[in-house]
Amino acid sequence: MQSRPFFVAGRPVHGDGELTVHHPYDGRAVGRTTHATPEQVEAAVAAAAAVATEAAALPAHVRAAALDHVSRRLAERADETARLITAENGKPLKWARAEVGRAVSTFRWAAEEARRFTGDLQRLDTDPTATGRIALVRRVPRGPVLGITPFNFPLNLVAHKVAPALAVGAPIVVKPAPATPLTALLLGELLAETGLPEGVFSVLPLPNERAAGLVADPRLPVVSFTGSGPVGAAVRRAAPEKHVTLELGGNAAAVICEDWNTDEDLTYAAHRIATFANYQAGQSCIAVQRVYVHEWLYDAFLPRLVAAVEQLRLGDPADETTDVGPLISVQAAERVESWVDEAAVAGATIEVGGRRDGSSYPPTVLTGAPADAKVNTEEVFGPVLVVTRVAHDRAAFAAVNDSAYGLQAGVFTHRVDVAFAAARALDVGGVIVGDVPSYRADQMPYGGTKGSGVGREGVRSAMDDYTEPRVLVLTGVQV
Repeated sequence: MQSRPFFVAGRPVHGDGELTVHHPYDGRAVGRTTHATPEQVEAAVAAAAAVATEAAALPAHVRAAALDHVSRRLAERADETARLITAENGKPLKWARAEVGRAVSTFRWAAEEARRFTGDLQRLDTDPTATGRIALVRRVPRGPVLGITPFNFPLNLVAHKVAPALAVGAPIVVKPAPATPLTALLLGELLAETGLPEGVFSVLPLPNERAAGLVADPRLPVVSFTGSGPVGAAVRRAAPEKHVTLELGGNAAAVICEDWNTDEDLTYAAHRIATFANYQAGQSCIAVQRVYVHEWLYDAFLPRLVAAVEQLRLGDPADETTDVGPLISVQAAERVESWVDEAAVAGATIEVGGRRDGSSYPPTVLTGAPADAKVNTEEVFGPVLVVTRVAHDRAAFAAVNDSAYGLQAGVFTHRVDVAFAAARALDVGGVIVGDVPSYRADQMPYGGTKGSGVGREGVRSAMDDYTEPRVLVLTGVQV
């Protein structure tokens, strides 16, 4: 099995300390690369710092053309890329294909944003002392970006670091998750085809414990991290003088409101919730984890949800018919198992699921789980749903907010007033009305409150995070 190169300042290289990637489903080796040496890491950071001024001055058409090229090449290599995602991540092939499609869109959208990232013109003669003055406010890169990415979306979450950086002209150094580096290296191949200046991008496979040096390096003034809350908090503490953006996940909730009460309504909600609690084996920051159901709808809704979950097929992620694949590791599945067992001992009922098989854990529905059980309070990051009866919509909104996290929430209602009430009441980054909290459009602002992080992803929002305003005031101008 040939070892894939990684990229230092845009050039393919090999390091030392072989890294073998194993399939989460059956443990077989699916690819190899090497770890970057300290000297290669230094070369990547030095090159990013050296090229920063040149990168910021690249014409918009050059940046946009590079992004368009990556988008087009990803589309051309879609099947190969999806199969690589499935091999190293374990998500079912149909969801890997969806991830590739989103990444194609993310780079295309970034190309469009690069062309219209122009700034604002402000007249200043609103005050007599400023007659004859006008201001041009543009956003300029803060400097090179360090992008640290997780295993659960090994392509599109890398794209959400790389594409906005290239769109604004900021060099970027990517450290992919050790469990899933191969897809990021394939993306590096496509970036290397663009002819961007040397140093604009590097992709460095590194053990997590070696990331601290990159986080601390003053030549990387922007750190964009997606991953677990404790690690994100450590990143923020380690870089108090840097511009840090964190997407730290959550325990996303869906609310079935009183007016969502027809057979068709309840069946639709059950299927959407069942699908998006389990679509990445629950390993999505906005996978449905908690469900709050109006008390007079509970008895009609729960059997529909259990039936929809039972219909999901658990198995080999390379099979086109598989709905739910393995977790990223046996250890991850064991942790999910322990949390469910703990809830059951505390009084929860396992309505369906609950029996681990290696790295696979079946789609599971719990009822009667104590409010302080880990399956309610923490991010399970596994295929587990907790269903709770509530007296009214206000109680449901309060229960959603009774969490250390606040990423997104889904509110099943037909009423505009209830939708606005939810948006006002819920302390989350996004409220999805009429659907699950798992909906995300890659151009919209995406992020959360409380323990779910700081800053926003989404192409234009990340472009703003990677830049700062610079004002040019012209004097003696007739407006």
